[in-house]
Amino acid sequence: MFLDSVILEEKKVRKILHVMFAAVAVSALVVTSISYAQQKVVRIRGTIEKIDGQNLEVKSRDGKNFKVLVSEKARFTAIVSATLADLTPDTYIGVTAMPEADGSQRAVAIHIFQPAQRGTGEGHRPWDLQPGSTMTNAAIATTVAGTDGQVVTVRYKEKDKVDEKRVIVTSKTVIVRYVPGDRAELKPGVRVFLNNANAISEDTIEAPTVSYGRDGITPPM
Repeated sequence: MFLDSVILEEKKVRKILHVMFAAVAVSALVVTSISYAQQKVVRIRGTIEKIDGQNLEVKSRDGKNFKVLVSEKARFTAIVSATLADLTPDTYIGVTAMPEADGSQRAVAIHIFQPAQRGTGEGHRPWDLQPGSTMTNAAIATTVAGTDGQVVTVRYKEKDKVDEKRVIVTSKTVIVRYVPGDRAELKPGVRVFLNNANAISEDTIEAPTVSYGRDGITPPM
């Protein structure tokens, strides 16, 4: 009788320990998932493969498929063609560029922000369009013709001071403009740029904003 009681108690302890270990494992998985989403912000350039309700399936430029969670409150921005004539003083722009030896920036692409977006990401920093590229979000101070193309000087505030960059705009520079977008324009084949997306897992992201090319345009930034 005593031995049976001991065995029974031992089984109960094992069962309790098993439940406890399972709960700890689940908690650890939840914490890890939350931590992953909080710590990792990603930038995806790709093409819509499929519309899944209000969400998207996107194939990135390196061929990886992502499920993109898009909330009802997400902001949609279309990208349309613009020209050199649109680069006028005080226009707020983003310059994707490759740095020159003299410190100037040779523009790969320039996107013109909407007036309400003025001040977005102001400053100069490394960028991931291609190795060594940079991004400068700033207002145009001056624009003049140069020997290598149009030369645009941009000014921005960074760390409580005003700084500037000399930007060379060539015939190869892609110039686009942001305009208000519409979720209804998102269809398979449309190219998108998902900035500041939260990584939920390795193949699932949550996108607070969706920028997409209108009329077949590929977002160049």
